[in-house]
Amino acid sequence: MNAEKGCLAIVLHAHLPFVRHPEHDEFLEEDWLFEGITETYLPLLARQEELVREGVRYRLTMSLTPPLCEMLADPLLQGRYLRYLDKRIDLMKHEVEAKKNSPFEDAARMYRDILGRSRELFHDRWGDNILNGFRELQGTGSLEIMTCAATHGFLPLMLTPEAVRAQIEIGCRNYEKHFGRRPRGFWLPECAYAPGLDEQLARAGIKFLIVDTHGILLADPEPVYGVHAPIVCPSGIAAFGRDYESSKQVWSSEEGYPGEAVYREFYRDLGYDADYAYIKPYLHADGVRRNLGIKYHRVTGKVELHEKHPYVPSWAREKASLHADDFVANRRRQAEWLAGSLGRTPVVLSPYDAELYGHWWFEGPDFLADVFRKLHYNQREVTPVTPAEYIERFRVNQVATPAGSSWGDKGYYEVWLNGTNDWIYRHLHAAEERMVALATKHRDERDDVKLRALKQMARELVLAQSSDWAFIMTVGGARPYATRRTNLHLDRFRVIADQIESGAPDEGYLSGVEGLDTIFQEIDHRLYAREA
Repeated sequence: MNAEKGCLAIVLHAHLPFVRHPEHDEFLEEDWLFEGITETYLPLLARQEELVREGVRYRLTMSLTPPLCEMLADPLLQGRYLRYLDKRIDLMKHEVEAKKNSPFEDAARMYRDILGRSRELFHDRWGDNILNGFRELQGTGSLEIMTCAATHGFLPLMLTPEAVRAQIEIGCRNYEKHFGRRPRGFWLPECAYAPGLDEQLARAGIKFLIVDTHGILLADPEPVYGVHAPIVCPSGIAAFGRDYESSKQVWSSEEGYPGEAVYREFYRDLGYDADYAYIKPYLHADGVRRNLGIKYHRVTGKVELHEKHPYVPSWAREKASLHADDFVANRRRQAEWLAGSLGRTPVVLSPYDAELYGHWWFEGPDFLADVFRKLHYNQREVTPVTPAEYIERFRVNQVATPAGSSWGDKGYYEVWLNGTNDWIYRHLHAAEERMVALATKHRDERDDVKLRALKQMARELVLAQSSDWAFIMTVGGARPYATRRTNLHLDRFRVIADQIESGAPDEGYLSGVEGLDTIFQEIDHRLYAREA
């Protein structure tokens, strides 16, 4: 007898903006990538390999965005990551000795082992390119990798259909370059949907996409099964909606698992705690204190940072297993109730930023692996699936059009269009129109230098369109950097466009920019040409 009551689709969105600065020996924002590799991407790869070796049937869906893939495959950044890793490995040699016979001894040894293992996996196992690991796991059928728009551009706020088409197709072609086939799934940047986007995605061969909860609940017509079955857009693409209950259990700062007292505290770091003379060799050359990823304290509770208690790895590991038990038990109850009320096999789709797992919530990768183990060994009511598997198994679904929506604050587009960032759009829209005009005019261009210039124009445009810049302008933090990047790419775009229109691109200037903004070597400017 088949005991299945429902399906669970866990989706992780792995994304970082393209940050590569060869003009500097080291650059603060490049650390975003290095932290992601050490704390999220390598642990997720390692836990999945463990599941495969153990014979655990698991299904995980991940989006690896084109900018992230391009950075992971970049030799300059690969070399810099090894330098970053080696400095921390050296630090931990001293730390293990310094923390002997203290409450921090176990944590120091843990970090030493993690960093050593990270180097072994990154350099020896996957040849400095962890995309090799993701590609290998996708080949097992347990991992489904999705793509995203070229630079995570906020598609509903683009002016021209050509710019939307280019962002989508550049993303699909980049996926094909790194993974050897066309993608089936597409992560909408910021889960931002506007009616009509699915038609562009269908033309690119996409089979499914993810939207936020209200994008499904407010669809036209109203979905019979809510978010617990996909709807099929008029274009034929299946749209899956976020299940709020399962998502909140993990990400909620008040109710979610990561706030547990024994878990690692994110905001207290050795880079600030250690004596300055001791830690200075492990900082950047500017000597400014910053996070090093070595965190010796636990959440403890609602106390000041200086009152946090020492982190005990074994306690946290045990709690992650208990939380996995709780998560699976709740999904079983949820599936039982949904199956009875809906009259069909429901799907619970739980999407998260991948960086929550490991970077923000240190124990997250262990929790995720334990969820899959418990689904495999302890029950039969809930089956882990990918969205592609679900629509292959359950082919009859309601036709409806999702509502305009995003997963940002207040659920629509305000985070990316407000008084802090609205100035960028008149410039981005003007650049779009200029790109379309020049791509159309030079559709059949044969001159090598002009072709290079047109391709670089396209690179500068998509880099300026990254939704990360508008987001950062809203939330603060690295706002000057986001503003500078937007202006920098628009300025480079304008200079090259002026040169093309004058008929004489400056090859020296072009070569310099090509060496800086190297993303998407396969880019085709003709994607911006108006259809004949």
